Amino acid sequence: MSDSARVVILGGHGKIALLAAPKLKAAGFAVDSVIRNPDQSSDVEAAGANPVVLDIETADTQALADLFAGAQAVVFSAGAGGGSPERTKAVDLEAAKRSIDAAEQAGVKRFVMVSYASASVDRDRVDPESSFYPYVQAKSGADEHLRASSLDFTILGPGGLTLEPSSGKVLIADAAGDVDGQTPADDVRVTSRDLVADVITHVLAESAAVRETVNFYDRQTPIAEAIR
Repeated sequence: MSDSARVVILGGHGKIALLAAPKLKAAGFAVDSVIRNPDQSSDVEAAGANPVVLDIETADTQALADLFAGAQAVVFSAGAGGGSPERTKAVDLEAAKRSIDAAEQAGVKRFVMVSYASASVDRDRVDPESSFYPYVQAKSGADEHLRASSLDFTILGPGGLTLEPSSGKVLIADAAGDVDGQTPADDVRVTSRDLVADVITHVLAESAAVRETVNFYDRQTPIAEAIR
């Protein structure tokens, strides 16, 4: 892999991004991690990435396209973190859509979106009055925008995120987050953030799962076997 293979991670101070940066670096990528708060720069540097200060909530498409120019891939791992519905829409939906448009504008073909396992079906089954619904709307809307783009996307749908170390193995789920037509128990529908970071690195390093959505939980089949 050439030295110029640069990956831009949005949400660079998030737990998944901080775990992914050293893995991507080990795979031969240079990593620019985008953060809003310059005080987070040292954490990003400690993870082996180059901190770039930009508030994606307010940055327009052109500013994002300028940042992405020359990169090999963009990883969207940002989120409002369950803040207000307004911020969820601003970050998880609007900033995500601008990032997708900016990647197209900048000629960056590869785009990895960190979503969640049942995003594509929850809009029809989660109560619109639920506090979770704005997140469902935002994530499913961003994923739809990405699927409609010309990008070589991979949408990753982990289950409930944990701080466990990566098993290096995934249990693949369907669009509803089910396995073999059954909804797994709650303790099965979990995915370690470290495993998500491994999967991000795998799909980028191996050009795997292009224009595919991969929903997955912890433990069963080695990543390289399960995701091609």
